[in-house]
Amino acid sequence: MVTVSRPVAATQTLNLASLVSARPETIIDQNSSPVIRTEDLTIRYGSFAAVRNVTLDILPKQVTAIIGPSGCGKSTFLRAINRMNDFVDGVNVSGRLMFLGQDVYAPGTDPVALRRRIGMVFQKPNPFPKSIFKNVAWGPQVNGYSGNLAELVEESLRKAGLWDEVKDKLDHSALTLSGGQQQRLCIARAIAMQPEVLLMDEPCSSLDPIATARVEDLIDELKSQYTVVLVTHNMQQAARVSDRTAFMLMGQLVEVDLTSRLFTTPHDPRTQDYITGRFG
Repeated sequence: MVTVSRPVAATQTLNLASLVSARPETIIDQNSSPVIRTEDLTIRYGSFAAVRNVTLDILPKQVTAIIGPSGCGKSTFLRAINRMNDFVDGVNVSGRLMFLGQDVYAPGTDPVALRRRIGMVFQKPNPFPKSIFKNVAWGPQVNGYSGNLAELVEESLRKAGLWDEVKDKLDHSALTLSGGQQQRLCIARAIAMQPEVLLMDEPCSSLDPIATARVEDLIDELKSQYTVVLVTHNMQQAARVSDRTAFMLMGQLVEVDLTSRLFTTPHDPRTQDYITGRFG
């Protein structure tokens, strides 16, 4: 019997290490106050604990990637941050989840107001069946934005790297855009709400390599203004764009560290096994 698992694993490790080392060094203040902090966060769907006792700090103006195999609780954790799990029947959240020192699940918290400050981009582009302009303008309009709406739309599209491609067809349907353009439009739509945090749940999973590269470049630019939390199955993507990486397994946080360290010298053997392709 011939096995190729070890050579493949070695190649995987080499590729991740080279991706991490090729990135410009990011100066990270590990002592900065977290934008988001969870303490023993547990999320249950009925009797099933999808997330178990996760304690994690998300630091400001950085990209934090959350990796792990399918079903490990990554997306459930992400959606808890802006209470998107509220829409799921039977969900129960225990422990603490703090945003800028305030308990997200405290009785007086307004989840709608929370979602204005913590935007989200989903796996598949989901533009409204409206014009490009109205897609970006809709959220601010319904929330009573009193500034210059055209300027806000242009600024948001520029930040999303889309303005030059759509500036002459703002009245066209958003559904006429390519998949990659639609995803950047959805990012512009989230930016237009002027959030402090951007949650991204597998934002490139349905995109081709060229569109993926554009979104990754955009993520790298956005962290200068926003705190970004990125859920991804793609470890190469995490190595390319993130500053810190958290590895989850079976609902638990196994390890979190600087991306440069986690992908080269992980502390936990389960992390080592995952990033070298031995499982997952």
